[in-house]
Amino acid sequence: MGRNIRKRRSPLAVKAIAASAAIALGGGGLLWAQMNASAHESNNSAQNYTKAAAATVATISCPDVGQKLTSVPDKAKQGVAAELANLDKQITEAYSRLASTRQAQANDANFVQNAIVGPLKEKRAATIDRIRIDITRVGGTFDGSLAQLAACTTQTTNQTTAGQGNNNGGQNNNGNNGQASAAPSAGASAPANIGGQAGNGPVAADFVDITKVAPNVQAKPQKSGQASTGSFTTRCGVNANKNHNTDNVIVAPGVTNGAHHEHDYVGNQKVNAFSTNNSLLAAPSSCQNQSDLSAYYWPVVREQDGSQEFDANALGGGKEGNVGKILTPVQAQIKYVGSPASKVTAMPQFLRIITGDAKTTTNGLANANAHWSCTGFENKVQLTTQYPICPQGSNVVRTFAFQSCWDGVNVDSANHRTHVAFADPASGVCPNGFKAIPQLTMRLVYKVAQPSIVNGQVKNAYAVDGFPEQLHKAATDHDDFISVTKNNLAATIANCINSGKRC
Repeated sequence: MGRNIRKRRSPLAVKAIAASAAIALGGGGLLWAQMNASAHESNNSAQNYTKAAAATVATISCPDVGQKLTSVPDKAKQGVAAELANLDKQITEAYSRLASTRQAQANDANFVQNAIVGPLKEKRAATIDRIRIDITRVGGTFDGSLAQLAACTTQTTNQTTAGQGNNNGGQNNNGNNGQASAAPSAGASAPANIGGQAGNGPVAADFVDITKVAPNVQAKPQKSGQASTGSFTTRCGVNANKNHNTDNVIVAPGVTNGAHHEHDYVGNQKVNAFSTNNSLLAAPSSCQNQSDLSAYYWPVVREQDGSQEFDANALGGGKEGNVGKILTPVQAQIKYVGSPASKVTAMPQFLRIITGDAKTTTNGLANANAHWSCTGFENKVQLTTQYPICPQGSNVVRTFAFQSCWDGVNVDSANHRTHVAFADPASGVCPNGFKAIPQLTMRLVYKVAQPSIVNGQVKNAYAVDGFPEQLHKAATDHDDFISVTKNNLAATIANCINSGKRC
């Protein structure tokens, strides 16, 4: 990921991050020792307050090896994907151990290093070496510096803020634009406010009253004479049939629970870790246009109301800190739009795109592309690092604007990023070597109980599912897509957009 131009976000994301990145993401994470314990046994259902507990170490931060792998031979891809999934599993297990050994940590200042971080480094080193073997034995080249990514560190509550990590786009702005106060500076005395129904977030600082945030939405680029001004809307439902799983066939093919969190699926109805291009083509679709077999999937949003969902005792669910009532969107709009600078090329069959980053708490915000807002505020305020508290009568809105530039050759890349890119936020022009494709946009609307901050804690919290060590931060929101079409639909979408029609 050495080329910054390929990390460029949509104009909306650039402005949103610049406006909110100096704000605290909030406290650390502490899973209960019994993560699959009944939520009703541990939560006052009459009050629905999130938990708080003091802890020195909030979470474990490990370098993201997958993002550094820019070239993997085809013959090594399956093995490498499995090993990258092992790295994720190792982190979640280490985080679980961190959460269940607080007394031992209090009794021994070296416990975390000796019993958790040290052994984790050894496991990661062995896994990275297996990745090296997978790549080199089929004639590929392995960057030996990746071995240095084995070591993990710990983060305190003060470090799990938006100002940490690989930030850019004005993210060191000291103003808070009317949002919640930032976390205390390093060295300040502050308890770890570890909230959430499962004890690993969110916390009060993860929420902001949207009516108190200054407008931050950037104007769209001016359209050129070659602009593609049409749009194509596909109606695929809201996942009312509750098609869920914790797999991710893009990043962890063949690995059950590769995502470690629950997804909603619309469009293609047979997406799991073992899906193939052929199986996707043969599957039914929830879309009205049955030629649209594309897979649209995103992490679920949960209302942490103390209830137990169907996955309360399952991996990816309660056993990994994803708890509470799964909310089905009341609206889900999927629309393809054009480029302000040029005509678009039809999407290639089986193109895979991931937008956003599920690991921003530890990776930083370089690839963040989360947009949170409220109905009635979408044209004024978009948040990246906090969840909005919407006024009465207004609903929570998540929007996604996917990368709209394609390298013209590859339907995927080793790190699932470098084959696509964002257009320049000011001009809408794609980077050199890339061509404009229809930009996938998604808008999800949710009815949630209005959160409130009481005595430094959040009541009626909601949060997006995620890896347990990511502490359910708003910035970790992300979305996944596989383009699968029949009957020349991809060309129809491009033609509609290029001709300026609304289809």
